Amino acid sequence: MTQKIWFITGISSGLGKALAQSVIEKGDFVIGTFRQQQQVDEFNRAYSKQAFAYLLDICNEEQVKASIENIYAQFKKIDVLVNNAGFGFAGAIEEASMAEVRTVMEANFFATLHITQLVLPYMRTQKSGHIIQISSQAGIRATPGFGIYNASKFALEGFSEALAQEIAPLNIALSIVEPGPFRTNFAAGSFKQAANTIADYAETAGAFRARMDQINGKQEGDPAKAALAIIELVNKENPPLRVPLGKIAIQALTAKIASVQKDLDAGRETAENAIF
Repeated sequence: MTQKIWFITGISSGLGKALAQSVIEKGDFVIGTFRQQQQVDEFNRAYSKQAFAYLLDICNEEQVKASIENIYAQFKKIDVLVNNAGFGFAGAIEEASMAEVRTVMEANFFATLHITQLVLPYMRTQKSGHIIQISSQAGIRATPGFGIYNASKFALEGFSEALAQEIAPLNIALSIVEPGPFRTNFAAGSFKQAANTIADYAETAGAFRARMDQINGKQEGDPAKAALAIIELVNKENPPLRVPLGKIAIQALTAKIASVQKDLDAGRETAENAIF
């Protein structure tokens, strides 16, 4: 079997780290990104013939463009792009400042869109490739206190669903991975919260913040098993568009489908009458 080249953003911890390690163990080649030079140097020393790391801020457009050009100059192709880097954000909609909202959208939506756009011309030339967008159950179902993060992942899923249809005739696949809570540093580490708090939201957004603190380190999801599921996904002949991971993700998506169906059934007559 031909060795695949994977480009995975954000491999310092969590799912990105687990995926990079599993891909290397399976014999494919990993190109990964870190935010700190020390991490880059340590990774390149440890995996000198199995992987290569870049220092990359995914929100720095010029740095991203230069890095992807360097990747193709050095490695000639990318078989699998995994847009993994990003971060969580908690806070009621009214609590979030516009500066905080833009920071979340910049990382979780705009940066991912930009990287995807830059890789696509090469995949079109190759006439092959698989794009893995790491979304979340939060990209399908919204939760009070998580609305800005929901918005960033809803936006990611929106363009990705359209893109999947645009590139399917070009022999390029796209899959949206939707994990539930996994035992990573997502709820700690880079996780951000609105600086402002409003007492009236204590029982909704405030309760969500408290719950995030309580579940940290106790999440049901195993990153190593998620990594193996993604590798299996990439090796499928006809990979699906959406891939939920975890029992809670299945529950969340099932509840969303039921909610939409309920509203559809209740509003069907009104909808059908709103035409010429």
